Amino acid sequence: MSASTRAAEPHDFSVVLGGPLYQTYRRTHLCGPTLELVVRRIIVLTAVAWLPLLILSIVDGSVLGGAVQPFLLAVDVHARLLVALPLLIAAEISVHKQLSVTSRVFVDRGLVPERARPLLEAATASALRLRNSAVAEVLLLIFVYAVGITFIWRHVGALQIDTWYRHTGARAGITFAGWWYVLVSLPLFQFLLFRWYYRLLIWTGFLWKVARAGLDLVPSHPDRCGGLGFLGISTYALMPLLVAHGALFAGVAASGILFQDRQLVDYWQELFVVTALVLAVALSPMLVFVPTLFRVKRAGLSEYGALAQRYVRQFDSKWIRGAAAENDPLLGSGDIQSLADLANSYATISGMRLIAVSNRTVLQLALATVAPLAPLLLTIYTPRQVAALLLKSLF
Repeated sequence: MSASTRAAEPHDFSVVLGGPLYQTYRRTHLCGPTLELVVRRIIVLTAVAWLPLLILSIVDGSVLGGAVQPFLLAVDVHARLLVALPLLIAAEISVHKQLSVTSRVFVDRGLVPERARPLLEAATASALRLRNSAVAEVLLLIFVYAVGITFIWRHVGALQIDTWYRHTGARAGITFAGWWYVLVSLPLFQFLLFRWYYRLLIWTGFLWKVARAGLDLVPSHPDRCGGLGFLGISTYALMPLLVAHGALFAGVAASGILFQDRQLVDYWQELFVVTALVLAVALSPMLVFVPTLFRVKRAGLSEYGALAQRYVRQFDSKWIRGAAAENDPLLGSGDIQSLADLANSYATISGMRLIAVSNRTVLQLALATVAPLAPLLLTIYTPRQVAALLLKSLF
C-alpha cells in the first residue's frame, strides 16, 4: 500500500493532527507526533498570552490600582487566558483520541459496505486536505485581526471605562499591556477558538459524506440509532470545549457584576442562549445522519410491520382459531417467545432516535457548559447557603 493511499485510510484520520500550527508545534518541540507534551504547550502559550500582561501592568501601575478596572480584577481576561485557553489546548488530546476511534468504527463494524469504501476513502482524503490547509489557517488569522479584534472586541467586548488596557481622561490611550493584549494575547486565543470551529466543520463534512455512502444500518439495533450510537459517545470528547465556553461566559458575567452593577440573575437569558448555541455547535455533526436514520426507521417500521402482520395472523390461526393440535402445548412454546421478540424489535424501531445522542448526554454536556458559573453563586448566596443547597440536592 502506497503512502498516499495509506494517508487516506479511515484509521489514520484525525481532525487535529495537521495544519501549520501543528507543524509549528512539532518544529518547536511543543508536541510529539500524536500531540504529546500537552502540559508544555499549555505552559508556553499561556505564558506568552498572560505573563507579559502582568509584567506590563506592574510597570504601568495598573496591576492593583490606577484604573477603575485594574489588571488583577480583570476576571474576564483571566478566565479567557488562564482557564479557557488551556482548555482549548487540552481538548486536542481528547478529540484526537475519540474521533480517531469513531472514524475507524465505521469500517470495523461493517457499517460501510465494501462497495462504498472508495467513497469513504475520498471523504477521508478531502478532510485531510482541509485539515492540512495553510490557506485556511492564514484566512483564520486574517479574520481574527480584521473582524475579531477590529470589530467584535472593539465594539462589543471592550469596556467603556478606565481599565488596565486603556486609560481615559488626561492619560487617554491604550497602555503597553493593552497593545500586547490586542496584538498578541487576544488574537492567539481567538485563533485557537475559531480553529476549533473550523475543525468541527471538517468533522461535520466528513460525517456528511459518510452518511451518504450507503451505510448498512440495522433498524432493530438495541442502541435505537440503527448502530450509530457510538457517535453520541464521541461528543464527550468535546467536553473541554464546552467548559471553555462556559468559562468565557462566567468571566464576562463576573466582570459585569464587579464593574457594571449587574446581578447573576440578570444573565439568565444570555446564559440560556449561549448554552443552546454551544450545544448546537457541539451536536451539529450528528445532524447529518438525520435523513439517513429517518429512512432507516421508516423502512424498518414498514418491513417489520409486514413481518409482524404475517406472524400474528399465523399465531392467531394456530393458537386462537383452533388450528393447533390438541396436544400441542401453549405455555413455554417457541411461538410465544418469538412473538415477544418480534414485539421488542418493533418497539425498538418505533423508539429509534433521529439524532445519535441521548437526552442524558445532552444534559451532561449542558451541565459542563454552565459549571464554570458555579463560583458566581457566591455573589448571591453565602458559602453556608451554597453548601446547604448542595446537601439538599444530594440527600
